[in-house]
Amino acid sequence: MKVYKVFAINPGSTSTKISLFENENVVYTANVSHDASRLAQFQTISEQLPYRKDTILNLLKENSIRLEGVDAFVGRGGGLLPLEGGTYEVDELLLEHAKIGANNVAHPAQLGSQLAHEFKKEYGGKCFVVNPPDVDEYEEIARVTGIKEITRASHLHSLNQKETAIRHAKSIGKTYEECNFIICHIGGGISVAAHKKGRMIDGIDIVEGEGPMAPTRAGAIPAAPLIRLCYSGKYSEKEMLAKCTKNGGLVDHLGTSDALEISKRAKAGEPYAKLIWEAMIYQIIKTIGSMACVLQGKVDGILLGGGMVYNKALVEMITKGCEFIAAITAYPGEFEMEAMVSGAIRVMEGMEKAKKYTGIPVFQGFLGGNYESK
Repeated sequence: MKVYKVFAINPGSTSTKISLFENENVVYTANVSHDASRLAQFQTISEQLPYRKDTILNLLKENSIRLEGVDAFVGRGGGLLPLEGGTYEVDELLLEHAKIGANNVAHPAQLGSQLAHEFKKEYGGKCFVVNPPDVDEYEEIARVTGIKEITRASHLHSLNQKETAIRHAKSIGKTYEECNFIICHIGGGISVAAHKKGRMIDGIDIVEGEGPMAPTRAGAIPAAPLIRLCYSGKYSEKEMLAKCTKNGGLVDHLGTSDALEISKRAKAGEPYAKLIWEAMIYQIIKTIGSMACVLQGKVDGILLGGGMVYNKALVEMITKGCEFIAAITAYPGEFEMEAMVSGAIRVMEGMEKAKKYTGIPVFQGFLGGNYESK
């Protein structure tokens, strides 16, 4: 097998994780810190591009890491309209949508494809994004809600979920496309999805507020009390959105989003910390059960990933609640950098064909086609 050199780029809020791989072997990895005060000076995320690029190049130079001869630069996708899973070659349309944030979700991941393209222009090679956050493979029936104007969309940890599925399938002598999995990413955010024969056919929308509560997210809330709270005058629209997506969950109940601290408080016998910690896990178990029904009980495995999966007590509770469905396997941490590299190599090896970003959302509503407006 040819040795491919791949440089992976994963921008975060105040840092950018970078890794240089030779096939599956890490040659160099670092978490490049960016000055928060400098970042605050930029009006948009995309305006940070030159500053982040220079910071990365300076660190590489300090550590004598050269990018000449890299076969592919692959960035964390972001800012795109809903698309199928896979590896996409970065082109002008994809770059433009990443730059403007076509999905209306401002996130540092928008910079992944832009940084990768900047390095490609300077050093050559190919340029990809792999399973960006906007992957949406839901079946139509999963999109329906009880309010005609609202349809469900997919916002999941698709990159890590799919890589975990690919790895586990290989470990049991199968391909991802042959298996049905329920996969949970349990970290700063919590996402649960049903994977059927290589597609995420249903899951929870972690951006819009579904599923279990998480360290900073409220998760699913009964609609009527939430509406009444919105109109109570206590909070503005901005404050309510923050309460659901940034200041909810564990931090709202316990004043901290530090899951390790809360689990220790729970273990030490602090009653309310124990209740909230176990309630979060209880909600994860309920969500796993719902995805088992989506797959009609045909589940080849329940896979747990993300930082909180290092907590053995959490894994034990989920196992106790769900092992009657299928075997539980823990993959603590995440494979995001490895996932980006693997996706690029699969394309360069000819195992997969690079997809083209069309900018056309995979779902555009139920009206038309086989449906008539009532």
